[in-house]
Amino acid sequence: MQDILTHTADGVMTFTINRPDKKNSFTQAMYGAMADALEHASGDPAIRVTVIQGDITVFSAGNDISDFLQRKPSTQDSPVFKFLRGMATHPKPIIAAVCGPAVGIGTTLLFHCDLVYAGDNAAFSMPFVNLGLCPEAGSSLLVPQMMGYHRAAEALLLGEPFMAEAALEVGLVNRIVPPTEVNDIVQTLARKLAAKPIASLIETKRLMKKSQMPQVLAQIAEEAESFGRLLQEPAAKEAFTAFLEKRKPDFFQG
Repeated sequence: MQDILTHTADGVMTFTINRPDKKNSFTQAMYGAMADALEHASGDPAIRVTVIQGDITVFSAGNDISDFLQRKPSTQDSPVFKFLRGMATHPKPIIAAVCGPAVGIGTTLLFHCDLVYAGDNAAFSMPFVNLGLCPEAGSSLLVPQMMGYHRAAEALLLGEPFMAEAALEVGLVNRIVPPTEVNDIVQTLARKLAAKPIASLIETKRLMKKSQMPQVLAQIAEEAESFGRLLQEPAAKEAFTAFLEKRKPDFFQG
């Protein structure tokens, strides 16, 4: 069974995160596959819009911890950072359909989507600090810009989850619908976009993002360096050991 299903029809390329038994957690191989597909879509005139969707019960639980520890993304050449740069710089529209939990990168990748539609069961969280790490995907820049500093601090410093209604209020989500309807609504909108003049879509997106793009890419790069450094420190090692041992981490030890 493929962990990332890719389907293209009517000008729309759809990624389906397909590991429901693992809560749709990402492996480095999955990041690599999505990064390669995004790069291909950038130059393929037959692909005009990209959709990212998960399962009706879970969008993504973030990184697969076992895979993550075996293949730590310690450099900016790691598949995860290639994927994030691909999301940030992709010239064509990207739409996300989010149901259930969206954890870590399951939330931060949404800041690079152009449209986000959520099921009323969606729950977002960015618990990087709780794992002894720091935000990624440019989220330390984009989350305060979108939410305001104090709400961003709740989400990033405390790692507090927030539900679909809060995501709608701050502008992360365009609309909340029943989970059984999210994917169909997103596909309908994707085809509506795909029928529009592609040069106009690309230029409009470029104009909206151009002033911020250098800052976003610089932030992704700086976060990646910090992330790699923090991975080697005692707090992260304790957090991941505690996760695997199914206990509460003790950050005061030693």
